Amino acid sequence: MKFKDFIKEKIMNILLLLFVIITIEIFLIIYPIAIFIKIYIPIAILLSYVIGILIEYSTKRRFYQKLMSTLNELEEKYLINEIINTPNFLEGKILKEALNEIDKSMIENVNKYKYFQEEYKEYIELWIHEIKLPIAVSKMVIENNKNEATKSIDEELNKVENYIEQALFYARSNTVEKDYYIRKSSLKEIVNESIKKNKNSLIQEKVNLNLHDLESEVYTDSKWLIFILNQIIQNSVKYMKKDNKKEIEIYSVKGNEKVILYIKDNGIGIKLGEISKVFEKGFTGTNGRKSNKKSTGIGLYLCKKLCDKLGINIILNSKEKEGTEVKLVFPKGSFISLE
Repeated sequence: MKFKDFIKEKIMNILLLLFVIITIEIFLIIYPIAIFIKIYIPIAILLSYVIGILIEYSTKRRFYQKLMSTLNELEEKYLINEIINTPNFLEGKILKEALNEIDKSMIENVNKYKYFQEEYKEYIELWIHEIKLPIAVSKMVIENNKNEATKSIDEELNKVENYIEQALFYARSNTVEKDYYIRKSSLKEIVNESIKKNKNSLIQEKVNLNLHDLESEVYTDSKWLIFILNQIIQNSVKYMKKDNKKEIEIYSVKGNEKVILYIKDNGIGIKLGEISKVFEKGFTGTNGRKSNKKSTGIGLYLCKKLCDKLGINIILNSKEKEGTEVKLVFPKGSFISLE
């Protein structure tokens, strides 16, 4: 708040004051009054006004400086109304009241959209659970009528199941903390479960699995971790080289303060300039844009989002035409066992 700007707003008041002082002086000149009084009265009026102006400026300047300073330091700037005190001048009180009304309106709108979002999420979850039944029935029909046609249908149903599972986890990804159960889990059991879920595509693509050193235990939610591994394994299978021995290696390494799970493949890899973007929502990259890959750019984005919620550090390294390595870093003792 600059003084010259403050004075500009008071210019009309200053002009009126000068008019009043000049008027008083004109009347004082007419009457035989001591010269001291004729000088003292206008000076006293002017001095009183100047002191009042300076006090008002000082009060408002302190308030607005503190307001802007606090606002700049806040990450959640909408909380400013909860932090600032009600000032002792009229403009500040009006501002405070306005902020109160704005806060109330914002909270009402946020709650309304939260309700709509929650309602939509519940509908998606319900739809997903309902759609699983006809898929399961279809798979039973295929099991009892095996031929080349039903085999192809089964493969497509597996893809549908994967997209449905991805949609379910996406719908829940913003409220992971309400739906997970952290406990000591065996990496070997979790990896085996992920492999079992992907056995058809692994067999179809003739991928050689190299699993070793998986006796480690980590604190995590096994259901969410299985989903994360599914996305990584499916990506590895999807981006394998066609004319090459296909291999996925999964193993763990124990450290003093962490356990690292490695998932390595010898696929087509990722371009150097694209590695930093693989966890961005909707990013498909050069490989994903190829017509036969049909990438959505959601899988790795969800992996990163869920890992952040679970306290797992996910790191991806890759070399084009050589393969990709994904590391899941589990800190030891970062969660309390709930068993």
